[in-house]
Amino acid sequence: MPLSRQRRFPRSRASVRAARVFVHQVLSDWDCVDRLDDIELCVSELATNALLHGVPPGRQYCVTLTLDGPLVRLAVRDTGDHPEPADPPTPDACSGRGLYLARELSDDLGITEHAVGKTVWATFKTESRPGTP
Repeated sequence: MPLSRQRRFPRSRASVRAARVFVHQVLSDWDCVDRLDDIELCVSELATNALLHGVPPGRQYCVTLTLDGPLVRLAVRDTGDHPEPADPPTPDACSGRGLYLARELSDDLGITEHAVGKTVWATFKTESRPGTP
């Protein structure tokens, strides 16, 4: 049976660090640390995108981690209607590379649209084995 943990974060800059700490703690608890650096970097990028582009004032975003055998799924859900960027940033852009970085670090990345908001998710193949908490 898959393991899953989630936590909501407020619309504040400090929440990005808190999301990284949450991911670090959960994956450490599950003894699933071989891709920890990649997953922490991806949660930083996805949480920052949610914070800057997806979470309306007064709302929160949710980070969910799921461990299903050797597969970790990181999902960041927000309630905003701002779509994720379709075009890559220009070479001289100072921002806009977060999703592209997450796509390169993860084994799969996608966006699920909801009636309200969206979930940006990434999956990571790990050395964890089914039944290993």
